[in-house]
Amino acid sequence: MTFLEIMSSPILFVLVGLGVLYILVFCGITLVRSYRHGLAIGLSKEQLRTAITSSSIYSIVPSISIVVGLISLSTVIGVPWAWFRLSVVGAVTYELISAEMTATGAGFADMAALGASAEGASLVGTVMFVMSIGIMAGVIAILLFGPRIMKGVSGLRSKHGAWGALMTGVLSMAIIEAFLPLQLVKGPVYIAVVITSVVVTVLQLFLIKLTGWKWWNNFIMAVTLLVGMASSLLWTNLLG
Repeated sequence: MTFLEIMSSPILFVLVGLGVLYILVFCGITLVRSYRHGLAIGLSKEQLRTAITSSSIYSIVPSISIVVGLISLSTVIGVPWAWFRLSVVGAVTYELISAEMTATGAGFADMAALGASAEGASLVGTVMFVMSIGIMAGVIAILLFGPRIMKGVSGLRSKHGAWGALMTGVLSMAIIEAFLPLQLVKGPVYIAVVITSVVVTVLQLFLIKLTGWKWWNNFIMAVTLLVGMASSLLWTNLLG
């Protein structure tokens, strides 16, 4: 069996389904307890229903980008594991990069080569471990240092005002952009896709500024991901 055949096996679907079911049950219990607590502190049923409805609506729109990421990630690591990663804890940018680094570290050209190879089947556990252990660092760091970090960020914003907010935004952007050179050195197709994604993002920001459609902010990532993936087909034919 190849790597992708194992990663798409029925047993993995069952195991992932059980994990997702556990999360759904946990969320359901939390919702019920939160609802009861809201009644206990004096909130009306109408207020609670409004909060639940509005939260559900505003959660659906940003999830479009996650669904798009699921489609792209499933072609690399199979549907079950991609489903589990993006529905529980994970981010499509991190998942793709960690899987790719595992593949290249094992001597394969990329994840596509690993996925189609029978030799890659022995790396199923390794890929899962690397993708899981890396993201856990952030979860553990938040548990240990979250309050201190939040206190520092809040102090920075209150002390420096707009400059404080700008500095924290730049720091977040710098962390994300640290991965960009890894993509740019892969070849002209990757560079073209990055440029296309930047142009599409800028055009959407210009559209929001021109029309005042602030609600479109929820769709920027989803639209950029879709156009970026579609453009990769074009650039592969032209430059690949």
